[in-house]
Amino acid sequence: MYVCGPTVYSYAHIGNARPAVVFDVLARLLRREYPKLVYVRNITDIDDKINAAAAEQGVSIAEITTTYTRAYHQDLEALGVLAPDTEPRVTDHIPQIIAMIDALLRAGHAYEEQHHVLFDVPSFDDYGELSHRNREDMLAGARVEVAPYKHDAADFVLWKPSSEELPGWDSPWGRGRPGWHIECSTMAEAHLGDTIDIHGGGHDLIFPHHENENAQSVCVHHGIPFCRYWVHNGLITVDGEKMAKSVGNILLVRELLKQAPGEAVRLALLNAHYRGPLDWTEEGVLQARRSLDRLYQALRDMRDVPVVDRSQRDMPETFLGCLRDDLNTPKAMAVLFGLAREAHIAKNMVQKSRIKREMLAAGDLLGLLQQDPEAWFGADADLDTAQIERLIKQREAARVAKDFETADRIRDMLLEQGVILEDVADGTRWRVAS
Repeated sequence: MYVCGPTVYSYAHIGNARPAVVFDVLARLLRREYPKLVYVRNITDIDDKINAAAAEQGVSIAEITTTYTRAYHQDLEALGVLAPDTEPRVTDHIPQIIAMIDALLRAGHAYEEQHHVLFDVPSFDDYGELSHRNREDMLAGARVEVAPYKHDAADFVLWKPSSEELPGWDSPWGRGRPGWHIECSTMAEAHLGDTIDIHGGGHDLIFPHHENENAQSVCVHHGIPFCRYWVHNGLITVDGEKMAKSVGNILLVRELLKQAPGEAVRLALLNAHYRGPLDWTEEGVLQARRSLDRLYQALRDMRDVPVVDRSQRDMPETFLGCLRDDLNTPKAMAVLFGLAREAHIAKNMVQKSRIKREMLAAGDLLGLLQQDPEAWFGADADLDTAQIERLIKQREAARVAKDFETADRIRDMLLEQGVILEDVADGTRWRVAS
């Protein structure tokens, strides 16, 4: 599986996080079904946006790419995203890129013009099949403006010249740097071979990026299919509006993580089917956090139930069936919440042990329920868990002694610290206010 990763010129926003989380869940599922999965997610570390960011900040290009690659990894770790098996960078594959471009030239699918090398789109009869676009739509959606060195308006750049102040590499066509699309074709071939099983990315990459990738790879391999299954996640809006700098609604992952735990942000991203659009709202994140409170409370109530082996062998078949059905995470979550409801009415230790194992296994596959319940509920409190438990016991003793003034004072003190108490039939539960 090859998934298009970030261009590291800025901090990741929530739109960058969605494919990372979606394909993380897919990779977890595939590894359970097919243990030999190889998952590749690239880093684009040569791009005009990177060059512009370096010039604007007055630092080197290497500093920009190092800083934002590290930040991307930190953000994904906070969201519970596991590292891919391989994370290739474009700048480590320049010789392979030059070799692929040369092969396309020799095969008659590319041409050199005004120090540029371009892919000859009319030479590939199946161009447009992936995106299902007609000629006019494809040109309207292209990132590159029509330039005088193009033989056809749809042709796209494989190699372009670099001025002295820009990064560049020596090539048969002069000092320059690769175009956007050739990068992924080359890295996919280098790490996964001529044909890959799954190619993933955001819906906005279907055209022109994936259309062009497919054309290059099929042509350079003389008609051999490039990809068996294309998987694209839907885009994110914010309160019903498209994310855009001009609107001022770009939501950075690291800013969202200051407002909610990483698992809550992750669950909010999984609450809609991956193929559809997702409207990001503050209430949606709060609801995700409340949902996790319910799940963690069920585990907390079963803290005395031993789990010998936290293994995915204990996965409920209904849960697995939902994920096998085009990665239907909303339905899978419904099964997980059904287990939490079962936990509240379970009669004996055997039932509770089975439920707890299944909840933990399902959580592992979704990348959720990775914390100890007490740590989850105490994550934002100024008091530590042991202090909270001691105060609850003092409050219970005060209530038994009918010292309600002390009991209320303890409750109010905890509430000031962001800890909410809930008196139930079997005692007192607590949670951090959302």
